[in-house]
Amino acid sequence: MQGQAPPRERWSREFPRWFDWVLEEAGIYDYGRYPVKGMGVWMPYGFQIRRRVVELIRSVLDSTGHEEVLFPLLIPEHLLRRESEHIRGFEGEVYWVTHGGREPLDVKLALRPTSETSISYMESFWIKSYRDLPRKFYQIVSIFRYETKATRPLIRLREVTTFKEAHTVHESFEDADRQVGEAIELYKRIFDELGIPYVISRRPEWDKFAGAVYTVAFDLVMPDGRTLQIGTAHHLGQNFTIPFEVRIQLRDESLDYAWQTSYGLSDRVIASLIAVHGDDRGPVIPPNVAPIQVVIVPIPAKTEEERRLVEEALERVKSELERAGLRYHVDSREDVRPGRKFYEWEAKGVPLRLELGPRDARQGTVVAARRDTGEKKTLPIEGLGEEARRLLEEIRANLRRRAWQWLRSMVHRAESVEEAKRLLEEKRGIVELPWCGREECGLRLEEQVDAGVLGSPLEPPEWVRGKRCPVCGRPAVTSIRVAKKY
Repeated sequence: MQGQAPPRERWSREFPRWFDWVLEEAGIYDYGRYPVKGMGVWMPYGFQIRRRVVELIRSVLDSTGHEEVLFPLLIPEHLLRRESEHIRGFEGEVYWVTHGGREPLDVKLALRPTSETSISYMESFWIKSYRDLPRKFYQIVSIFRYETKATRPLIRLREVTTFKEAHTVHESFEDADRQVGEAIELYKRIFDELGIPYVISRRPEWDKFAGAVYTVAFDLVMPDGRTLQIGTAHHLGQNFTIPFEVRIQLRDESLDYAWQTSYGLSDRVIASLIAVHGDDRGPVIPPNVAPIQVVIVPIPAKTEEERRLVEEALERVKSELERAGLRYHVDSREDVRPGRKFYEWEAKGVPLRLELGPRDARQGTVVAARRDTGEKKTLPIEGLGEEARRLLEEIRANLRRRAWQWLRSMVHRAESVEEAKRLLEEKRGIVELPWCGREECGLRLEEQVDAGVLGSPLEPPEWVRGKRCPVCGRPAVTSIRVAKKY
C-alpha cells in the first residue's frame, strides 16, 4: 500500500467543510467563536504543531546568518506613508488606533500590516557602510489586515498570528538579487522538510508586492483544486531605502542608498501541512512536526493476570520509545473503547499507533498501525524504538512522495483559451499556456478564463519554443500559469 494516495472523494469534493471539521475535531484551531471576525485561537494540540513548524523555520534562518528581532506592533501613520506605492497597496486593509483611553492620539497608529517601513526606518540608524552588509533580519509576529473577502481559518485571516517576515539589506542590486535566490532555496528547504509540494512563479507586474521591483511566489494546489500562495520573496530595490534615507558608504567611498529584499511565510504553511497530507479520516501530521509521534493504545484485559502482563509489557514499550527519543502518549482511558480511541487519534493525525493487548504482551509484541496507509504489522517489543523510528521515516518519505505526485497530476498545459477554460472547469489545478510576456495579454487572459494569474516560471520552459500567445498570436517568450485561487 505504500505510496498510494489516500481516498480523495469526500475530502476533495467538500474540502472547506473537511478543513473546518479537522481543525475542530483534532483540537488544532478554534475559529468562528472568538467574537472578532477573522481571528481564531490556537488550541494546545494545534499550538504544538505550530511551535514545531516555527522551530523549523527558525533553525533554517538562523543557520544562514539571519538575526531574529522583534519590532513594535504599532507603526505611526507618517512612517507607513513614506513609501507611496506601498501604502496604496495596503491602505484599504490597515487597522488604525486613534485613541489612548478617552484621549484622541496626536498621531494615528497602524496595527502592523507588514514591516518594511518600520524596519527600514531603524536600518537608517543601524547601517552606515558596505562593511555592515549584508544584514539579514527576521521576526515571527502577528500582523493585521482588514480582509474584506470571506475569511477562512488559517488561510485568509484578519490577524495572521504566525507571520515570518525576513528583511535584508545589501550594497548592490545584484547582491539583493542573489538574496532573493537564497530566500527561494530556504523556502524549498522548509517546505521539503514538511513534505509540502510547490510551484515557483515570478508574479506578473500587476500582482507583485506593493513597493517591490519584482515578486517570486510559492503556490500549492489544495485538495479542491484551488491554489494557495504559501510564500513570497520580494526584491525591493531602493524603493524603501530612498524615502527612509538608508544611505551607505560604498567601497569607492561614495554614498548611495542601500538595496533591500523581504520575504514572508504565514499560518498558511500550517494550513497547507494539514490539507495536503489529509484523507477522509482527517490529517496525517508528518512525524518531524507531530506533537505525538506514537500513540499507545492498551487493549483492556479480562483478568488481573492479563492486566499485569499488559502493564509490564507497556513499561518495556515506553522504555524502548524513550531510548529512541520518540514523542509518545499512552491512552489509558478506561471509559473509552479502543475503537473510539483509534478514531480520535486518526482524526488528530498521529503518524503511528501501537496496540498492546494480553495476547501481544504474552508474545512480547505490539501491533503497529500506520496512519498514512492504514497498514498494520506485528513488531517485537525488543528493538521497538529503532523499528518505530524507521517506520516514521518511511511515513514521512511517503507523505512527501504522494504529495508531489498529487501536485504534478494537477498541473496541465493548454495552447488555447478554450482548452484552458475546459481544463480549469473539469480538472481544476494549474493550467500553463504560452505567453508573449505582454501585460495586456495577461490581463485579457485572466478575464477570458475567469481565473487568476500566478505568474511565470523563473526560466522560460522548453515546451513553449515555437508556440504562440493564445491572446495576440505573437511568438511566446515564456509560459503563464492560471488557476482558481484562494
